[in-house]
Amino acid sequence: MNMPGPLELLIIFVVILLLFGGKKLPEFGRALGEGIREFKKALQQKSDSDDTPKKK
Repeated sequence: MNMPGPLELLIIFVVILLLFGGKKLPEFGRALGEGIREFKKALQQKSDSDDTPKKK
């Protein structure tokens, strides 16, 4: 499955702009970025805990 092209991304952005409005977009982007950071942090912690040797 291919990534959407520039025209498709523009259409998606316009639809989001119409649905949420200009004032909500920065909040939406901030929340999305924070969620991605938390997800990456959790993945990193999971892989760090898998690398530690287990005691018997």
